[in-house]
Amino acid sequence: MTKLTALGQTENVSTLNNHPRVSLRLGAIAPSATLAVTKRAKELAAAGKNVIGFGAGEPDFATPNYIVEAAIKAARTPAMHKYTPNDGLPALREAIAAKTLRDSGYAINPTDVLVTNGGKQAVFQAFAAVVSAGDEVLLPSPYWTTYPEAIALAGGVTVEVFADAAAEYKVTVEQLEAARTEKTKALLFCSPSNPTGSVYTPDEVKAIGEWALKHGIWVLTDEIYEHLLYEDAQPAHIVKLVPELADACIVMNGVAKTYAMTGWRVGWMFGPSDVIKAASNFQSHLTSNVNNMAQVAALEAVSGPLDAVYEMREAFDRRRRLMVSMLSEIPGFKVPNPKGAFYAYPSVEELIGQEIGGTLITSSAVLSDVILEKAEVAVVPGEAFGPSGFIRLSYALSDAELIEGVERIHKLIAS
Repeated sequence: MTKLTALGQTENVSTLNNHPRVSLRLGAIAPSATLAVTKRAKELAAAGKNVIGFGAGEPDFATPNYIVEAAIKAARTPAMHKYTPNDGLPALREAIAAKTLRDSGYAINPTDVLVTNGGKQAVFQAFAAVVSAGDEVLLPSPYWTTYPEAIALAGGVTVEVFADAAAEYKVTVEQLEAARTEKTKALLFCSPSNPTGSVYTPDEVKAIGEWALKHGIWVLTDEIYEHLLYEDAQPAHIVKLVPELADACIVMNGVAKTYAMTGWRVGWMFGPSDVIKAASNFQSHLTSNVNNMAQVAALEAVSGPLDAVYEMREAFDRRRRLMVSMLSEIPGFKVPNPKGAFYAYPSVEELIGQEIGGTLITSSAVLSDVILEKAEVAVVPGEAFGPSGFIRLSYALSDAELIEGVERIHKLIAS
């Protein structure tokens, strides 16, 4: 269990009139490690290197055409050129409520839905709405790199609860209870998981929800990968399984992963009326309404059929099975079977202390650097998501690139 304070210390801070030039709050934020890896891979590609990137956390498919056409039509509608309600277009909020009943199995009031500029804004505003200075937030680790930064910006303290590869990266109620203190305010829960691809079973989700309810702990649940489930993985929505938790739960979601709409920047959050009202007031000063054309596109997406989603899921599943099979043949790689999202998260702990490509591997960050420099393959080190000793590979890329990239890694490690 590791605690991360709300504001870190910055060395060699430049000053102006004896005050830091950059605020301590923003100066303490670490850049997104996943975006940094993608940027570095693009820089090498621009320099003529044949880099294969496993870093991107976005589908490699185009947004379905019927969704694009809805946005084009909206762009030609004068009413869409003006400010619209801060909470989101009423039709979209109603559609999100209908989609929640269809996909999650429980009813919500459209007035308790807040449309946000992507899932990241929903995550930040959820923490900002319920976390006060010094409040502790339990964060299962490995975790998405943005969570601890959003907690810190809200003034909270991140308490990591780590589950390793042997546990399929899933924390238990016993671990959460051991980490709970009188300062514990909230739990961040994400299944299917980024970065691990792990999926909690309905029984596991229910047990965690009942534990949170018993101890009066908020649950902030990120369901952005809800439709990307494979093999025997089942949908498990915590409010559906523990209805009494609805008054202390915020659900965050969006169209980015399900409909290949990462660039459209439309997410949402819903929960108790008082919390959503507070988040809405905050958003009214922060960004006001989300881009109207993107909202209309999102309306078309969530209101329409899931046929395109299922086609993408079939391709992801094929790549998932291929990647897991190939990675499992690499010496020193231990690969739990991911049953959701589009990531594999092998343990590379056995490789630490070995020499690879002429470099002594002292961490998964060093290994990732060696893989990029020697094999020209971009992966994200475990340090971006918690403890060292792991790497994340996205299989949201072509089959040919996947095969070539993993073969390069295998050749490097085995040589």
